[in-house]
Amino acid sequence: MTVLEHLGRGVDGFDTARPKEAVTRLLDDVRRLDRRLTRRAASWDSPWARKMLPAVESAAERTKLWWGAAITMAAVGGATQRKAAAGGVAGMLCAQLIANALCKQLYERRRPPADMIPHDDVEDRPDTSSFPSGHTAAAVGFTVAVSLTSPWVGAAAAVPTVLVAVERVHAGAHYPSDVVAGAAIGVGSALLVHHAPRLLLRLLT
Repeated sequence: MTVLEHLGRGVDGFDTARPKEAVTRLLDDVRRLDRRLTRRAASWDSPWARKMLPAVESAAERTKLWWGAAITMAAVGGATQRKAAAGGVAGMLCAQLIANALCKQLYERRRPPADMIPHDDVEDRPDTSSFPSGHTAAAVGFTVAVSLTSPWVGAAAAVPTVLVAVERVHAGAHYPSDVVAGAAIGVGSALLVHHAPRLLLRLLT
């Protein structure tokens, strides 16, 4: 068989079908795992979870928790804490912009089906795209940006950040993959904000 015939087989889909099938199977496996983990998280019915997670969600709604933390750091902390607070707010806003104004508009994904969620919190879900989790993106963006300047404060902020991520799946508002994507956006946003001044200086000099 000639080289052209080999190429022709690939163009016709004979050789390229296997990678496509592998990708399809992988995506199917991820979807099944997503749904399985969502059911398990939503079924977590301990008294602690039923009290703590809604309180965390309420505090994090519209980023009130992170704004409050930043204001407190700036008011009672020193220069390092004020710098960390400014970085945290910038990281949070950048993450929100990427997650809510960009990614949610590019990829429409329905929220987890209501029949997967065994509690009433599912009635309070927003109508926007499930992917990615904007709450998680903002929380991680703030926390990582703060930790780059003030590691101890960042470590403290990591506790409510993890609870926010868990709550989004427990409430049926997101799949775990939405939360993972939001966390990745948050990390990237924090790093971008942290290194942006240096990069701008290099470009201007």
